Amino acid sequence: MKVYTKTGDKGTTALFGGTRVPKDHIRIDSYGTVDELNSYIGLIRDQEMDHHYKTILIEIQDRLFTVGAILATPQEKEVLKNGKLRLENLGIIESDIELLENEIDKMEESLPQMTHFVLPGGHPTVSHCHIARCICRRAERLAVHLSHNEHVPEIAIMYLNRLSDYLFVLARKLSSDLKAEEVKWIPRK
Repeated sequence: MKVYTKTGDKGTTALFGGTRVPKDHIRIDSYGTVDELNSYIGLIRDQEMDHHYKTILIEIQDRLFTVGAILATPQEKEVLKNGKLRLENLGIIESDIELLENEIDKMEESLPQMTHFVLPGGHPTVSHCHIARCICRRAERLAVHLSHNEHVPEIAIMYLNRLSDYLFVLARKLSSDLKAEEVKWIPRK
């Protein structure tokens, strides 16, 4: 199978189920941003850090492939002609969100309570986490925008929301682990 198909040469692409849409369609932008996020999480995973974080990041990347598949499937194509679900063995479930929440809680146990906003930065790995958090928020906004006109399972949006929280706390935890300076934002008086 060749990588290039030439089917998108006129600015359209196929969703799961074969429906062709323009490449700038909100659905494409939604799952494309999830793909961008997944790639950025791969970059974070390539940094020096505790193996546990890397294991969780691999799990998150796997879940993001699922979120992308969900966003790439229009509602009318969710069920195959034989009656089976197109994404039968895929899906985001409550335990995926609980994993993120549990990881957030564990990391926060060793962190000082936040009293100020923090400026992104302090170490390249921490900065990568903040960039991924911002990409995650954009993916969430796009999925919400898509949901105004087309079906998007609420749990996919919930997962992106919780993931951005996880990435923020991971940035703080790595800042602590790496003994990076955490600069507090102080508003002008």
